[in-house]
Amino acid sequence: MSKTWEHYHHASRHHERAAYHYKEAAKYDEAAEHEKAAHHAYLAHGHSQHAIHHDAEAAKLHAEQCDHSLAAASGQEAKKKR
Repeated sequence: MSKTWEHYHHASRHHERAAYHYKEAAKYDEAAEHEKAAHHAYLAHGHSQHAIHHDAEAAKLHAEQCDHSLAAASGQEAKKKR
């Protein structure tokens, strides 16, 4: 599995966990259990931050792969023109 794919996978999992905790926070907030709501909101925020990190890393690696592909293609075009 490529590093890019791993980051996409981890980002996805963290987004799912964040969504779960946001839903739990809303449920507890509606029931006026504010301490539990705050706890789940805190956990959701942490998972969101991890997801953002993995999203950024995946994007960076993807861009690097594209740059290498473009450089290789440009090199081949230059050889063909000679």
